[in-house]
Formats: sequence, C-alpha cells, structure tokens
Amino acid sequence: MKVPLANLLCITVLASSGTSFPMERRGAAAGKEKRVQYAAWDDVNVLAHGMLQLGQGLKEHVDKTKGQVRDITIKMKVFNVTVSELGKLTQQLQEDNELLKAKAQNLEDSESLVLNVSTDLRQKTDELLKDRQKDHERMNKLEEKVDGLMQGEGLEAANSNYSDARIIQWMLEAQNKRIDDLVERIKQQQEKLDKQNIRIRTLQNQITMKNERLSLKRMEEDVNLNASTEQRDSPVALASDCHELFLRGETSSGLYTIQPSDSQPFEVYCEMTPEGGWTVIQRRQDGSVDFDQLWQAYQNGFGNLNGEFWLGLEKIHSVSKGGNYILKVQFSDWRDEIQSISYRFHLNGQENNYSLRILESPAGNTESSLPTETSAVPFSTRDKDNDQKNDLNCAKQLSGGWWFSNCGRSNLNGRYFVTPAPKQRHQRKQGVFWKTWRGRYYPLKTTTMMIAPAEIVNKS
Repeated sequence: MKVPLANLLCITVLASSGTSFPMERRGAAAGKEKRVQYAAWDDVNVLAHGMLQLGQGLKEHVDKTKGQVRDITIKMKVFNVTVSELGKLTQQLQEDNELLKAKAQNLEDSESLVLNVSTDLRQKTDELLKDRQKDHERMNKLEEKVDGLMQGEGLEAANSNYSDARIIQWMLEAQNKRIDDLVERIKQQQEKLDKQNIRIRTLQNQITMKNERLSLKRMEEDVNLNASTEQRDSPVALASDCHELFLRGETSSGLYTIQPSDSQPFEVYCEMTPEGGWTVIQRRQDGSVDFDQLWQAYQNGFGNLNGEFWLGLEKIHSVSKGGNYILKVQFSDWRDEIQSISYRFHLNGQENNYSLRILESPAGNTESSLPTETSAVPFSTRDKDNDQKNDLNCAKQLSGGWWFSNCGRSNLNGRYFVTPAPKQRHQRKQGVFWKTWRGRYYPLKTTTMMIAPAEIVNKS
C-alpha cells in the first residue's frame, strides 16, 4: 500500500517528536533525580522504514517528472518543425494564389477576345445571310419573269422579250452545267490528291537521293581532276561490302559506294561498329516511305538511304552471294525497348524469286519469326504471289513485300502505324510486326535489317 507523500512527512515528524527527547522529572517525589528515557528499537525501525519510503517516493516522483519534461521537449520540437512547415506552405499558397490570379486574368482576356471574335463572326454571318436572301429574291424574280415570258403573258410582251428569255435560259443552263462540271472536277482532284499524298513524299526522298548522288559524283569528278595520271590509270578497286570498307580503315557510319563481284557500283548505308561494318538493307523509322510497292520496286530498291528505304533484292543478292553471310534484324517498340536477332542465311537470285533460306537457329533472346523450313521461301508481293498459301495472297492482305511462308509470323515491310494502332483487326494485321517479340497486332516503332560476313560475329 502506497502512503501519500504529505501523510508520510507528518508521521515522520510526530514519531521524531515523541521518541527522540528524554522525559523530565515526573512529580515532586522524584526530587532532583533525573531519569532519561530513550526510544524503543521498534520505534526506531518504524522511523527508518518511514524514511526509506519517503526516499523511494521522492525518487519515483523525480523520475516521473523527468519523463514528463522529456515528452514536453519532444512535443516542442515537433511543434517547431510543424510551424516551420506551415510557414513554407503558407508562402507556397501565396505564390500559387498569385499564379492563379495571373491565369485568371489571362483567361478573362482570352474570353474577351473570343467574345469579340464571336461577335465579328456573328456579324459576318448575318451579312452573308442577308446577301443570300437578296440573291434568293433576285433569283425568284428572275424565275417569275422567265415563267411569265414562257407562259405568254401577252403576245406582244412575249414576242418582244422572247430573245431575252432564251438568252437567260441559256445562261442558267450553262451555269448549272459549269457547276456540275466543277463539282465533278473537285471530286476527281480530291481522289488524285489522296493517291498522290504518299507519292509526293516518295518523290521528295528520291530527289534527296539524286541530289546526294550528284554531290557524290561531283566530289568524285573533283578527285579525278586533281589526281595524277598514274592514279587515273590504276584506280583503287571499290569495296564489295561495308565490312571490307571497315577493314580498309573506315569507321564512320554513313553513305558509301560499293561494287560486289559481277555487279555495277551502287550506294549503300554502312553501319560501322567496333567489330566491323554492316551493310544496311532495310530501315523503318517514321512512315515517310510507302512500302506497299510492286515486284519491280522491291527488286531494284526504293526510299532514302538516310531515312527509310529498301535496298533492293538484286543488290542484297549481289552482296551476299559471295560468301557466308549473317542477317541481323533489330527492332524497337513504342517504349524504346530494343531487341535484335541474327541468322546465318542464303539468298537465291532472280531465277528463284530471291528465295530466302535460314541455315541455322537464330542467335539472340527472341524466337525466330522468319520461315525456318528446310526449303527456301521465295519473296512475294501483291502483283507476284509466291507465298505458300494457295487460297490467299499474303502480300495483298498484309501489305508490302516479304518472305511469306504463311500470313502470320512476321512482316517488317507492312504499313507503318503511329500508335495507337487502328481498332479494326484486319487493319492491324497490315502493320509492321514481329510475332514472337510483341505479337502479331503490335505495330513496331523502328526496324533495321543489315548483313555482314559471318566473321564479324566471331569477333564480337
């Protein structure tokens, strides 16, 4: 049982006053003899026990007070931090308030401007309606006059104004015919514009390529003019591919002229890496070139070597026919994630419709989407159906030219769609896709196809 601190102090004082002093003489009979009495041992024990309890109570009170002081200190620190944060928040709110006021003012100015423009448009609309009403009234009067003349309102009036009525009728018929002709021409022009929209972009790319070729030709002519007679008599042979250019010391990616064996010189884009040079044969990146081309275009090549292009089946065959070559396919999605896959391949010539044969399993983390049949798969376009579907033209259904064994594995020459892709399923099938990476209905963002001798892979 705990004794309150005040009661414990009172008990201690009373005990001390009753037991600690000697008693005086009791009565006169004691005389002068003094007897001193001391407190009993039990009283001393009681007093000591009380003092111990007092000390224990004081200690507990001090400890409790220290804990309360500590809690108060912590709360004061938290309060100070909260006050500081409130001050910053108040300042931020003031700044936001000023910004909102400025935006509100701009909004009021914009609304005022819109109202003024709307008022002007309404006035102009009213004026146009009035003019239209006047023209309509004039036309009604003219029709009444013509009807009156045609119905014979008085023989003399009809005879005198017959020629005027014929002229007016002829003018109306001619005007109606002109309007009909104009509408028909507008329809035809719209159709032509729709068809030529992509052609214009393709022609622009071709013009750019021609300008680059002219510039390169001028540079070659300047070199020939400045070269010595000995150099002109014994010119250095052109490289057969980009890897040979790399071995000759070229390390910068860009346009170069090569000449494979038994072929005329032509320009290519070389992708130079630390391991060697890759000859780029296809690139898709922005949809600036229409890849829905016919057989001859895919055979000869099209596009812009500095942008989107297809090098040409005949050129690809002339580069790769001389040895053991690797085909590397690299693509990215709309999150800019990049994936690549490599094949050892063989491409036949025109007599076999440029059929492609994959010679071994691909290297890379992605499963192959190119035909891996034991026999070579020919190239197919919508005007030259060489796919293995007897009841379907894959190139016509999916768009573009490709090595179609069937219509569902891959097509890097399909239509270029900027996300989001079309909702219709048959349209999404026509996109640029690689089924084993992102699926058949996912339109890829970029694709690059390049070839190089197999030794480049052995070095990497």
